[in-house]
Amino acid sequence: MFFGHLPDHLILFPTRAQIDPGSAVRRTVPFENGELEIWTAQSRPARQQGRANVFILRFYGNADRADRWAALEAEMWNDRAVEIWGMNYPGFGGSTGPARLAQIGPAALAAFDALTREAADRPIVAYGASIGATAALHVAAQRPIAGLVLHNPVPLREIILRQFGWWNLWLLAGPVALQMPRDLDSIANARASRTPAIFLLAEKDEIVAPRFHRLVVQAYAGEKRIIELRGACHNDPIEGTALADLNDALGWSLTKSSSRAP
Repeated sequence: MFFGHLPDHLILFPTRAQIDPGSAVRRTVPFENGELEIWTAQSRPARQQGRANVFILRFYGNADRADRWAALEAEMWNDRAVEIWGMNYPGFGGSTGPARLAQIGPAALAAFDALTREAADRPIVAYGASIGATAALHVAAQRPIAGLVLHNPVPLREIILRQFGWWNLWLLAGPVALQMPRDLDSIANARASRTPAIFLLAEKDEIVAPRFHRLVVQAYAGEKRIIELRGACHNDPIEGTALADLNDALGWSLTKSSSRAP
């Protein structure tokens, strides 16, 4: 039970099949003995003015990939000059190495540091969905980001113990929870984060029960705004009124971060 990277095999579902990235552009970032695959795309205002005013470092859910979404998500921000940097975790897509939970946190920091060199003095917002929220929270706890967006955040250890522990008397859930990397402890990282945060919470999440989202919200130490996604399930897109609310909240976050900057 303690060998063979059990949590990695139980939790992660990497894919490497080719995906049409649309207009997104592939980049690579050196990481350990290999590379991270990054897919970038700009919103229409960013393309029109020839540069982005805001960068969004995007971390996706389990079994999902940046090449599937980066170009589509850039079009969500037609009122802002935004550039998306979507990272594929190690072992996913064209990112080298095996898929390991312990690699997600360091990879997220490597992607952020590479983006910092590109962005110069322009703001960077970390945006994570589902398991990607663990990566975004780790970045928020370790680096000076301008904003944080968490869509259905996942407290991995708490879910394993509280949702899956009872049926095996915690004989399986206990060891698996103990092997969760500290980098991905959403509760601890939420307590250590001070960046203005936006929470997007699906009312009818069928994968991560809303009560687990709330654990992260309650632990978060910085200022926060909550956008309730009425009737939404775990993987439903952000659109309509919720998208307008997100755009407004992003403006709030950037203003707050600007006023806090030295």
